[in-house]
Amino acid sequence: MSQSSRKAIINRDTNETKIRLALNLDGGELPQLENAEGATVNGEQNTHATQNSKSQQIDVDTGIGFLDHMLHALAKHAGWSLYLRTRGDLHIDDHHSAEDTFIALGTAFKSALGTTAGLARFGFAFAPLDEALSRAVIDLSNRPYSVINLGLRREKLGDLSTEMLPHCLQSFAQGAGVTLHVDCERGDNDHHRAESAFKALAVAVRMATQRTGRQGEVPSTKGVLF
Repeated sequence: MSQSSRKAIINRDTNETKIRLALNLDGGELPQLENAEGATVNGEQNTHATQNSKSQQIDVDTGIGFLDHMLHALAKHAGWSLYLRTRGDLHIDDHHSAEDTFIALGTAFKSALGTTAGLARFGFAFAPLDEALSRAVIDLSNRPYSVINLGLRREKLGDLSTEMLPHCLQSFAQGAGVTLHVDCERGDNDHHRAESAFKALAVAVRMATQRTGRQGEVPSTKGVLF
């Protein structure tokens, strides 16, 4: 029996942000998105968060370089294909663009997943980056909840306020309807702490969303999750 594709498209427009997102949880070809645009910085092509291979297509541009870097790492190590464009009110600050991006990503994740039947449901991982070590645990519970502790000390990483990183993960959990715990256990460098956290999350997500072969079986004593 052929496996159904797990893809989603999100067009999210508010007075603060305009977001275009296409996601394939299993990598490979992305769903077709109307009005897709290239990544640009000051009118020039931007490829810092773009990576294409036979198994994945990743093209991210939120207007916030460090956020793009984290999203690129998340998509890469989760095994996703991801196209994302956020155009937000960065003349105010980074809050709306960062928050809305992860709300949209969580919404797309839940839509693409469709059901937890036949899936592992739980995922957990550790990921190091040099001296930093992070742990992530996820439950496809349909009960949005998050506990995030990254222990960041700098005010900013690039143009991104570090206070937005835990808030982004909280926003993803809310949109995706998942229970999420992410902790950075050690690390001296805030870039390393943040990146190891996103990589740990990616590996945990990949574990939780893998198909177990038990088709139609909901991984819950309740008999229903989504």
